[in-house]
Amino acid sequence: MGAVSRPRARGAAEALLDYNAVHLGRPTPQDPPLMLGCELPMGTCPDMCPAAERAQRERERRLHRLEVVPGCRQDPPRADPQRAVKEYSRPAAGKPRPPPSQLRPPSVLLATVRYLAGEVAESADAARAEVASFVADRLRAVRLDLALQGAGDAEAAVVLEAALATLLAVVARLGPDAARGPADPVLLQAQVQEGFGSLRRCYARGAGPHPRQPAFQGLFLLYNLGSVEALREVLQLPAALRTCPPLRKALAVDAAFREGNAARLFRLLQTLPYLASCAVQCHVGHARREALARLARAFSTPKGQTLPLGFMVNLLALDGLREARDLCQAHGLPLDGEERVVFLRGRYVEEGLPPAGTCKVLVESKLRGRTLEEVVMAEEEDEGADRPGSPA
Repeated sequence: MGAVSRPRARGAAEALLDYNAVHLGRPTPQDPPLMLGCELPMGTCPDMCPAAERAQRERERRLHRLEVVPGCRQDPPRADPQRAVKEYSRPAAGKPRPPPSQLRPPSVLLATVRYLAGEVAESADAARAEVASFVADRLRAVRLDLALQGAGDAEAAVVLEAALATLLAVVARLGPDAARGPADPVLLQAQVQEGFGSLRRCYARGAGPHPRQPAFQGLFLLYNLGSVEALREVLQLPAALRTCPPLRKALAVDAAFREGNAARLFRLLQTLPYLASCAVQCHVGHARREALARLARAFSTPKGQTLPLGFMVNLLALDGLREARDLCQAHGLPLDGEERVVFLRGRYVEEGLPPAGTCKVLVESKLRGRTLEEVVMAEEEDEGADRPGSPA
């Protein structure tokens, strides 16, 4: 994991806030007085999935196919200790907290996230929707294990950052056909917001250093582009943090989005690094629709006015003429041949959600030969400039 601070024991009441935020998306209004002053244990489980859980899920046939021994023909299938990952389980009311032997320490949690990013997310024999659903569940269990033990904030942030980066990437890779798979877009969105909540609460506790905080605070704003509340929270961060390049650029993207300045917005989006592009991808379709609507209002005439599709490809950072044609036809705009769109008054329509697009230019191209594991576990190429010394 590199050099991290020595774990400090957090009060059980503080961990209860994290626990409820993981489950309910909000803190408890009041901590139980009897828990104040208690110390949380440190996890001791050395495996990605505790042996007892592996055995139980094996007996109950609840192993995911990504967790069984490759080529296993036994019935029930055998769990592979190198592939099985602890699944999320919401404890029943009144049930005691799991013992340390069932909790994975931060080093094992980080190794688990590395495995999910490097092996599961890159799996070629599973659909992306299946991968996203599996990874999101296992990362939720990672956050819960972390909340139930006394990990130091510095090492907790490293785990939470890697987990959130992995989740953002697998969700961004789903593509337009995800709705037909096992992944629930609403649930995945909730999981991403939970990930941001856990990480930003860790930052807010003040213990550091957190070298990647500027980048991840920027990811928070980009994922919530256009949100007044998200902008307010970012503007309340210390000035030394807000002036770091990742946050400055995220604020510029948010401003261009709010102003409807498509030319500036898509120029900025093309300069974002990979993780930032993953975070903002969910807003690209709406931004393109809004830009196309503005073009229709400006250029539409009763007889029709044409515009080169190549202009739209450059303006909206599309993946080629074919995607430009599909975008225009999805909004009722006729084509003049293969390379021009006709803006006829009254023809522009908006039905359903905007086309998702492939986002090869805006997202996939940003990997530049790196693996997802490298992106998740290391800093982005341009995160390191002008970091604050110690934001208060």
